[in-house]
Amino acid sequence: MTYVVTDACIRCKYMDCVEVCPVDCFYEGENMLVINPNECIDCGVCEPECPAEAILPDTENGLESWMELNRKYAEEWPNITHKTDVPADADEMREVTGKLEKFFSPKPGNGD
Repeated sequence: MTYVVTDACIRCKYMDCVEVCPVDCFYEGENMLVINPNECIDCGVCEPECPAEAILPDTENGLESWMELNRKYAEEWPNITHKTDVPADADEMREVTGKLEKFFSPKPGNGD
C-alpha cells in the first residue's frame, strides 16, 4: 500500500503533509503535490494533515489514474520537504470539484 494525492490538492497545495513526511516522498508541481509511490513507506502521517483531504490510501477504489499521475510526475517534478506559501485562493478552491480537467498544470514547482 502507498498513499496518493488526488485532485483536491490542485490549486490548494497547503503542504502541511510535506512537513510530517519521514521519507520526503512529496514532489511539487506548479499547482499540486504528488507522492512518489516507490518512496512512500505507507505510514499514513500525511493523510490527516491535509486540510483539503486530498491524500488517500491506494486501497480505495477508483484511484488507479491518480496512482499513475503521482508516479509520472514524481519522476519529473522537484522534491519538496518544507512548507512554502499556500496559494492565495486555496480556501476558495477547496470545495471545487473536477479540478483535474479545469486546472491541472504539468509544469514543475520550485521544490526545495
